[in-house]
Amino acid sequence: MQLVLTHARYQLLETIRIPIAIFGSAFFPAVAMLFFVVPFAGKDPVGATFATASMVTFSVMSANIFQYGVGVAEDRAQPWDPFTRTLPVGPAPRFAGRIGAGLVVTYLSLIPLVVIAATLTDAQITPGSFLLALGTVGVISVPFTLMGLSIGYALPSKAAIVVAQIVFFPLAFGGGLLSAPDQAPGFVETIAPFLPTRGAVELVWAAVGDYSVNPLSLVMLGVWVAALAGLAGWAYRRDEGRRFS
Repeated sequence: MQLVLTHARYQLLETIRIPIAIFGSAFFPAVAMLFFVVPFAGKDPVGATFATASMVTFSVMSANIFQYGVGVAEDRAQPWDPFTRTLPVGPAPRFAGRIGAGLVVTYLSLIPLVVIAATLTDAQITPGSFLLALGTVGVISVPFTLMGLSIGYALPSKAAIVVAQIVFFPLAFGGGLLSAPDQAPGFVETIAPFLPTRGAVELVWAAVGDYSVNPLSLVMLGVWVAALAGLAGWAYRRDEGRRFS
């Protein structure tokens, strides 16, 4: 545990030294809140609450895909990364520390959304639902963390940036994050349950309001987690085999 905390502190210090990294994760969801949620759904308590939940999922996805996808790829190019792989403790403490630091950054990126929702909209949430939503954020971070790790270990930094951007917006739009619950265009509603973003946002919708999660969305979210875990493990072993064998 001490090694995990040491790695987490190291990762957080690296991030804090470049504040734009946290700013970037929070910027786009906050701007989307200001330009789309506040003027169009801000006066509707139910609509504003669900829209805020969608932006929370949007922010979680953004923070994790780019943080791990680009961050891991950039770390692999630094001399420190191959050195840490030679240490006898194995990769587990470094992985756990990186994920712990990533969760901290994820929660920090949500602060502007919560402030905007509380001050500029009529969104309503009980203390119990708020705590449940905080826990749900940790759960829905898992598939996007694994996705980012897969990208980061499989690709060099320049390619990782492009791939992260390519997968981000289709997943956000296709999962229905830019629409009210069950009110996306027909083709989006057809494909949404098969994407990880839909299962994630439905969990957050259920945490903050009266929404019944689609069982298919949950099953497919589990399938995505399993597939991405396998892909991340393969990418890590492939990178290690190429660089250290």
